[in-house]
Amino acid sequence: MFRMWAKIFKDNRLIKDTVICNDREDTRTHKVFQALDEICYEFDLGKPIWLDATIAEFKRHDKARFTQDNFIETVDFDYLEIHVIEED
Repeated sequence: MFRMWAKIFKDNRLIKDTVICNDREDTRTHKVFQALDEICYEFDLGKPIWLDATIAEFKRHDKARFTQDNFIETVDFDYLEIHVIEED
């Protein structure tokens, strides 16, 4: 079971959160991108851009923050944080 927790923060407060579960047989990278797609759909967001700093942070901590710099459109929150909480 692969689970990813997504949280939206504004002014250091948790505004929304969700947990995406994926039990399909696939690579970890595909599971991460599929979970992020589901998160963006659920939160009604455009897909964020993975900057080099975001990729490095995710590789190091299994956690990444997407700020306004990662989105093409304007967002009304400070950041979207994703965190892998369970892996096979």
